[in-house]
Amino acid sequence: MNPSVIVTTYNRPDALTKVLNGLAHQTHCPSEVIIADDGSTDATRLVIEQMEPGLPYPLMHVWHADEGFRAAKIRNDAIRRATGDYIILMDGDCIPNRHFVTDHVRLARSRRFFQGKRVLVEQPIADAFDWPQANSIGNIFKYIILGGLSNAHHVIRCPWLPSLPAPGASGTRSCNMGIFKTDLLAVNGFNEDFVGWGREDSELVVRLTNYGLKRRTHPFMAICYHLWHAENDRSHLRNNDAVLQQTMDSGGYYCPQGINREKP
Repeated sequence: MNPSVIVTTYNRPDALTKVLNGLAHQTHCPSEVIIADDGSTDATRLVIEQMEPGLPYPLMHVWHADEGFRAAKIRNDAIRRATGDYIILMDGDCIPNRHFVTDHVRLARSRRFFQGKRVLVEQPIADAFDWPQANSIGNIFKYIILGGLSNAHHVIRCPWLPSLPAPGASGTRSCNMGIFKTDLLAVNGFNEDFVGWGREDSELVVRLTNYGLKRRTHPFMAICYHLWHAENDRSHLRNNDAVLQQTMDSGGYYCPQGINREKP
C-alpha cells in the first residue's frame, strides 16, 4: 500500500513545520505528502521550500488564491494529484504520533474508511508542544497532570485492540481520516458547494456511507495532537447545514461539484 498524506493548511507555517517534522519521523514513511494550501501567504511557501530538501518523503505544495474558507476545493485539487492508493487526510495543526501512518495502513480495509481520533493541545502549551513531545510518554503525562491536554485517554497506543464501528456522521473530523483513493473518486471527493467553515467533511461521510462503505474508528491508534487555535468563523454554518441536509435527504453519493466536473 502506498499512502499519500494530504495536509490542509492556511497561514500557520509554525504549526505546519511541526506537522511535517512529525511525518518525517514515522515508523512507516508516507509515499508522499501533499500540502493542500487554502490561500496562505508566502510565509508558508518559504517554510515548505526550506524544509523540502531535508525530508524523507516527496513533498508537493498545492495552492490556490485566498477567497475565504474553501477547504473542499483545495483538498480535491490535492486528491487529484495524489499518486498513492490510500489517502490520509490531516490538518496542518495536527501533529502525528510516530505510528500514525503505520496505524492508518494497518487499519485500512476494502469497503471501509477510517476515522481517527485527536488529543487536544490546550492554549497554554500549544506553542511549546512539538513532535518530540507527542512521542514522549514522560512529557505526555506531565502535560496531562498540568491540564494541558484534553481527550487524553487516546494517548496510550493499543494496537492489539480491534477497530470499532462508527455509524452515522457524528464525530466526523477530516483532520484525521483514511480512505482509499478509488472510493474518494467514486463519490467525486469533497462537495465544493461548501464555502466557509463547517460540514464539508460530514457530508463526505454521508455520501461514502450511501455508497456502501462502513466507517470504523479506533480510540488508541492513529492518534494526532491538535494544536489550540481560535474558533473559526461560523457565519456560513447555516447554509452548510442546509447542503448537508439535502444530501442526507437525497440518499445520493455522487456530488457534481467535486473532483470531476463531468457527469459520471
